[in-house]
Amino acid sequence: MSKIEIKHPDKSVSTGAYSAGILMDGWLFISGQGPLNLSTGEVVRGTIEEETLLTLSHIKKIIQAAGGNIEDIVKCTVHLSDINDFKKYNDAYASFFPGIKPARTTVQSVLFDGIKIEIDAIAKIENK
Repeated sequence: MSKIEIKHPDKSVSTGAYSAGILMDGWLFISGQGPLNLSTGEVVRGTIEEETLLTLSHIKKIIQAAGGNIEDIVKCTVHLSDINDFKKYNDAYASFFPGIKPARTTVQSVLFDGIKIEIDAIAKIENK
């Protein structure tokens, strides 16, 4: 068993002491992602729908860098800064996954620098 670090292909600045993803025996563990500009590390502020879709797009690029796709996601954990945003976030989230939705946990949390959402994911990538 060997661990392989998976980097976000667009990330050019450090945003913390963590790997974007770790691939091990076909399992991809993706660190919490948020609505950041990965060229500057700055928060991209928007509506909960905009922040959700930007965050999910970061997750998608990490999965693609590991040789997978969003259909490989089996579990997401979502942190919302305001649980009252649940319906709007849920609608945006659902639009991102056209097929079978991953298992999911959603909780309210205090988040970094006023972001509205953070999502981590686990994916199973076949033949990896």
